[in-house]
Amino acid sequence: MKPPTILILCTGNSCRSHLAEGILRRALGDDYTIASAGSKPAGYVHPLGIKAMEEIGIDISAHHSKHLNEFLNQDIETVITVCGNADQACPMFPGQVNRHHWGFDDPAHATGTEEEQMQVFRRVRDEIREVFESYASGRQNQADLAKTVPPLAALAYSDGHQDENRKK
Repeated sequence: MKPPTILILCTGNSCRSHLAEGILRRALGDDYTIASAGSKPAGYVHPLGIKAMEEIGIDISAHHSKHLNEFLNQDIETVITVCGNADQACPMFPGQVNRHHWGFDDPAHATGTEEEQMQVFRRVRDEIREVFESYASGRQNQADLAKTVPPLAALAYSDGHQDENRKK
């Protein structure tokens, strides 16, 4: 069975969505397909975003900016938007079950020296990391629970007879 796809959207697909994609991919592993895209892709991944992720051991240097239209005909289980414009421009995906919006500042608009800009990238990266690792933990807990709890239909089934395991 194909793993569920989680698509992360932001307008330019140059920074926030790539940070979130890298963090979520590491947190969820191969049980999910994680991708990112934008409504107006910038055509590149911001180099300071790549550097900020390298600092926490995540390599996004091979990522590239993509348009959300590339995913319209795919089976998307969850769409997560990380900026207001992407939330407003987000189309409905066929079969889409879940949609979340978690807005973050755009570090690509940071000004000042490179170190001052890096401080903004680190702050946003850490904010994204906190939210997406918490989300991943919740997804994993749900999956673990589904594996250990018998289906409700089996619990509700009764043939009308008492057995010795069911005492009054």
